[in-house]
Amino acid sequence: MSLTMNQRVGCHIRPQGFERIKRGVDILAALLGLVCGAPLVLSCALWIRLIDGGPALYRQWRVGRGGWLFRIYKLRTMRLDAEAPGIAQFARDADPRVLPGCGWMRKSHVDELPQLWNILKGQMSLVGPRPERPEMIEELRDAIPRIERRLATRPGLTGLAQIKNGYTNDLAGARRKQAYDLKYLRRQSVLQDIRLVLQTIPKVWDQAAL
Repeated sequence: MSLTMNQRVGCHIRPQGFERIKRGVDILAALLGLVCGAPLVLSCALWIRLIDGGPALYRQWRVGRGGWLFRIYKLRTMRLDAEAPGIAQFARDADPRVLPGCGWMRKSHVDELPQLWNILKGQMSLVGPRPERPEMIEELRDAIPRIERRLATRPGLTGLAQIKNGYTNDLAGARRKQAYDLKYLRRQSVLQDIRLVLQTIPKVWDQAAL
């Protein structure tokens, strides 16, 4: 992370020790999650293959730290023709594009478990702003000035915005998410990351039970 990027975000420059601890926790958590979550992910992947015969995993371009693009991994819970080529769309409540029997994977975020591989590769972190699609960044740039400030750190599997704001698919929600992301960056610390992970667990459980 460059000095210029830190100054734009308005957050403190984090010491090397913090970065090393955060990365070490990310690696351990990703390895543990991949091992423990493998049976569940494989079961979900088998179900998706049985439903429509298409690939169980899909990759999608996302904007990472400093604006670098990377491919995120997810379980495919929507039809293969869910989006017209080149046209990004927000997901909707009761989205008709979701495959039968896959709605719970989205509610519980089980479909995002393959992103532990992105964390292991260093493209993501356990905690941080959620990675946006480049098309969405461009679409929101005029409505949310300096939206790129959230790119000062690795995007996360969970974060303050996900806990406080939940999933949103409108402009007002995107603005609230930006505010929470910047608040996280200003107060970034190991203790805050641990607290956010612990706060994520009951929320995932509650959403899975809906």
